[in-house]
Amino acid sequence: MGGLKDRYIRFDWAIKRLLRQKANFDVLEGFLTVFIGEEVKIVEILESEGNQQTPDDKFNRVDIKARNSKGEIILVEVQNTSELYYLERILYGVAKAITEHIHLGDTYKEVKKVYSISILYFDIGKGADYLYVGQNKFIGVHTNDQLVITAKEKGVLVQKSPAEIFPEYILVRVNEFDKVAVTPLEEWVAYLKSGVIKENTTAPGLQEARKKLQYYSMTDAERYAYDEHLNAVMIQNDVLGNAREEGLAEGRAEGRAEGRAEAKKDIVKSMLSNGLSVEQAAKYSGLTVEEVESIK
Repeated sequence: MGGLKDRYIRFDWAIKRLLRQKANFDVLEGFLTVFIGEEVKIVEILESEGNQQTPDDKFNRVDIKARNSKGEIILVEVQNTSELYYLERILYGVAKAITEHIHLGDTYKEVKKVYSISILYFDIGKGADYLYVGQNKFIGVHTNDQLVITAKEKGVLVQKSPAEIFPEYILVRVNEFDKVAVTPLEEWVAYLKSGVIKENTTAPGLQEARKKLQYYSMTDAERYAYDEHLNAVMIQNDVLGNAREEGLAEGRAEGRAEGRAEAKKDIVKSMLSNGLSVEQAAKYSGLTVEEVESIK
């Protein structure tokens, strides 16, 4: 029974429903402190979707958007399934966050640094590591040195790296983690992958998670909704995986653009027949809603 009592809620569920509550900020602050590499204090949780300015504008789809005590914006997103143009989407999300939080008439001094943290449960590409960080640096073409700029803070001139100003992207490739968890970072990734939290953990946020994210602390209705969420994730991954394999096999056999187009149609049909909505099929196939509708 001890194993059942130690069952913890998946992070993707917790981040959508529990970690927005101020009482649970300590779990989220611990997570951010470990992945960003400095102590993070959350001041507020912000609206998590960008407002649509025009009919064809895109949503800034993130699971949590928070502001820390330094006024910086932190975006956290959990992605369970593969998505075409994922990097382009998080770039758009960061750009949206920057422009939403500066007002007409403000000076550029008001532009705040944005952190974008993506927890990925799909294979985004080739790479040997489970954690990748993207920062902007200006490198001398002939000298190979890094440019340091002069800025003014509180009336004093200071030296700053462009990386302190430009957005920072953190990609956590959860499925690539295969180590014995020793460091706080490794313990967090182990929890993200398997739901396991060490009893004697000292990683920021995880001791709090042991108390607040227990499966059996939820009501019967909450547990039912949570179990249905897990089932939906597994079914969705199964459907997409099988459909993708079928599509790839057909594409290889055909060896033509027409074959790839037909393969994509088969993928979409498989998604729809297995219960995915038109919008979900459009999202995961890269087609428009209208194109998916025409395939039905």
